[in-house]
Amino acid sequence: MSNLDCPGLRANSLLAWLAAVGTTVLDKRLRLHWTTDATPFAVLSSNKDTFKVLFDAWLDSVLLNDMPISRNWKQTKTMERHVPFELFRERARVDRGHRHSWTLSSTMTDLQIDKDGLVEHGPFDPPAPQGLTLYDRLLNLHKTLLEPLREPFKDSLLGQAPRVKGNGLGFDHARLGSLADDTDRWTDPVVEALAFFGLSLFPVRGDGVDVRLGRKLQTDRQRGWHPFDHNGTTVRHFAWPAWHQPLDCAGIDALLDAWRPRRNAGWKLLGIHAGWRSVAYKAQSSSDATKAYGSERL
Repeated sequence: MSNLDCPGLRANSLLAWLAAVGTTVLDKRLRLHWTTDATPFAVLSSNKDTFKVLFDAWLDSVLLNDMPISRNWKQTKTMERHVPFELFRERARVDRGHRHSWTLSSTMTDLQIDKDGLVEHGPFDPPAPQGLTLYDRLLNLHKTLLEPLREPFKDSLLGQAPRVKGNGLGFDHARLGSLADDTDRWTDPVVEALAFFGLSLFPVRGDGVDVRLGRKLQTDRQRGWHPFDHNGTTVRHFAWPAWHQPLDCAGIDALLDAWRPRRNAGWKLLGIHAGWRSVAYKAQSSSDATKAYGSERL
């Protein structure tokens, strides 16, 4: 096996963890495990040159233009940030069996309809300035990565790439500047784009609630978000593990089914040696719409 150490993808960062998982989605030959350091980082492996396998699987315009969450796709209506459930249903019907059908199901759900007849977005598809969709944000990340890409790509995996100005996908806490200053937001576009593909394993669901029928609005659900007790109140956090055995995308999928973040008695049996849960950014005022997730070790 050819191993590729990726100290730039550390397990205590939700975005970096999703990015590491996303590499196995881009190419099914890649396997992922984590070091057992105090702060584990990703190790990718394959039977070929692992860096070449990953680099060759990187995004191109053909792949980007053929995504079911594109603004304009296969003669369906234009998809903006606010998505009527009829449009979601049309896209879902057309994309059935498509390689990237998950781009719909891992970002929004028609099992949760608001008072305006719009589908609900998942927590990893937060609102963005100027009404940019998650697909728009992915396109912007791709445009940021100018040729030649090989060395900047490797620098991102090593944690040595300089950040560029931008909001990224819109949920990483590290993009935010100091709360004491009016600073710009800075991201690593390679890590952000890889994290988008990590969402493949985390579909969004709901309770079949349509607020227009007079039913109470419930919170939509996404795989990986678990209930934790806070002084008698149940609060959902996204939780994620680090494991020591090399797993491909299907193996990671199975591991996440078996893992119970609140009961670490079974972690060792699954090869898991560490875990974290998300910590949400706390709004500074009623007008602060910032979304971001940090981490807390379990």
